[in-house]
Amino acid sequence: MGALPQLIGDWRRNFHPREEDIGPVIEEIEGLIKVYRDGHVERLPAVVEVPCTWAPEPDVVSKDVAIGHSAGLWARLYVPELRKQKLPLLVYFHGGGFCVGSASWRCYHEFLARLASQASCVVLSVNYRLAPEHRLPAAYEDGLAVMRWVRQQASHRGPDELGWWRAHCDFARVFLGGDSAGAAIAYNVAVQLGSLGVPACLRGVILIQPFFGGVARTSSEKNTMQSSRSALSLTTSDCYWRMALPPGTDRDHPWCNPLAKSSPKLEDLRLPPLLVCVSELDILRDRNLELCEAMSSAGKSVEQAIYAGVGHAFQVLHNHHTSHARTREMLTHIRAFINNR
Repeated sequence: MGALPQLIGDWRRNFHPREEDIGPVIEEIEGLIKVYRDGHVERLPAVVEVPCTWAPEPDVVSKDVAIGHSAGLWARLYVPELRKQKLPLLVYFHGGGFCVGSASWRCYHEFLARLASQASCVVLSVNYRLAPEHRLPAAYEDGLAVMRWVRQQASHRGPDELGWWRAHCDFARVFLGGDSAGAAIAYNVAVQLGSLGVPACLRGVILIQPFFGGVARTSSEKNTMQSSRSALSLTTSDCYWRMALPPGTDRDHPWCNPLAKSSPKLEDLRLPPLLVCVSELDILRDRNLELCEAMSSAGKSVEQAIYAGVGHAFQVLHNHHTSHARTREMLTHIRAFINNR
């Protein structure tokens, strides 16, 4: 018993270090993440994580797979098993300002299982590297690595432990998608793939409340009031970008602002059709709508859907009384976008 206090003390130092050991907090998003002066990062258990075996949709089987590009890169597969035909593949990136979030968060597990079932598609939910330990472009690089892995899976011949999901997947119909920071990842991966020539299999990109920024504030950033339940305030947004962007850069960096002067011209991008999902009460509303207008003016195929009376990440957080109804609308739009391509 004499060793127990020492063990408890060691545990506290390892998992709850004292401020005098690691210095003061220099960045914090309350309830989610703290970054200390010495570089130590503490992520708080804001959302319950669930195993892939937890099944919110009876017709969807879920399993975790290792990608192998870098330490910690893995994905969670959602496969509707009662369909007779092969299904399109949606490669999905979760949100969290590039700094928090997981493919195992319960809110994403429930949403993507439901999406796989209702949109009749296979979903590959990517667990990418997070900032500030891995600043951008780490998440974008992980996204490209996943697409290379998907291409390897499409060309694989012979039985192995992943044959069960390949048998359900139509690799000629691949989509990129994500919400918030995950939508920014999906967009940047699509841009990089386009620079190599858009693969014929990439049929579309689904951007849900894409998390982009800029030095100049939009009207919705300045004037949209956010409640205590909001997933994204202007202060929170700025903090995420400070932690995610390379040191010494600002929010007009191309990895943050696709409409900045330093970003590639939209007219020169080779992109498949886009679906942009915008929330009326989101501080990102105007920035998302500006992207749609700029894309359309550049001759790109873009559809926009606006969800009234809800804010950022409503489809996973259900933090408004109309969230469930608007989520049903979103799933209907995504299903139509996928099925028409």
